[in-house]
Amino acid sequence: MNISAQGVLLLDTTFFSNFSFRGFRRLSAVRRLQQCQGLRRGFSKSMACSVENCYMGSGVVHPATDAYAGEAVEALKAGKVIAVPTDTLYGFACDACSLEAVNRIYEIKGRRHTSPLAICVGDVSDINRFAVTDHLPHGLLDSLLPGPVTVVLKRGESSVLERSLNPGLDSIGVRVPDCNFIRTIARASETALALTSANLSGQPSSLSTKDFENLWEHCAFVYDGGLIPSSRTGSTVVDLTAPHKYRILRPGSAKEETVAILEKHSFVEAVTS
Repeated sequence: MNISAQGVLLLDTTFFSNFSFRGFRRLSAVRRLQQCQGLRRGFSKSMACSVENCYMGSGVVHPATDAYAGEAVEALKAGKVIAVPTDTLYGFACDACSLEAVNRIYEIKGRRHTSPLAICVGDVSDINRFAVTDHLPHGLLDSLLPGPVTVVLKRGESSVLERSLNPGLDSIGVRVPDCNFIRTIARASETALALTSANLSGQPSSLSTKDFENLWEHCAFVYDGGLIPSSRTGSTVVDLTAPHKYRILRPGSAKEETVAILEKHSFVEAVTS
């Protein structure tokens, strides 16, 4: 993740004729079930053994299923960092309102504190608690999310987000991943989760828990949703801070679908100087 000169958050496919991520989600339903809902029936015996009870340092690895959601929520409320699958990459997550936990994520990644973190919420309806959405057309966010998109919005004075997260920035990147496990724990935690890719800063992103095995020990728990069958480009990051204008900050994995939806809602691309 980087930050532009203007202080805007830069975070770390088939084109659909109906211009909706609903089509995207239908086409990827099997994939999502495999990686996010804990319904993987193809575990080998050795893999099942490793995810049920595996220790490396303090990092305990469990399958990303509802059976372990309560455990994950308790860890988050205790200010711990956990590793979770999303619909694009594996990520580190913690309570966005816990300064200690947020600092821990920076330490794990070996990252500068000037690089901002995005947040994750359980449902689209939760976004207005943390960011300004009044200027957006009705239905826009529901068309974009849940899905592989990060929307950058103004925080505003009414945001309940702690100012200790990304201090000095008046915008925040928000995700609602199309992934049952992380959405379940975000809802149950009743707050926003700080979310960033599970890797050392500057290293390739992770599509499996093995990709960041050297960092397991720094997490309270690691939740294994299997291999995420996607590229390592992550989510598409789009700046929606200005009315009826958009700016793609990172193409990510769903740029074409994102632009199509925005244009359907009469958005135009912002001219960059």
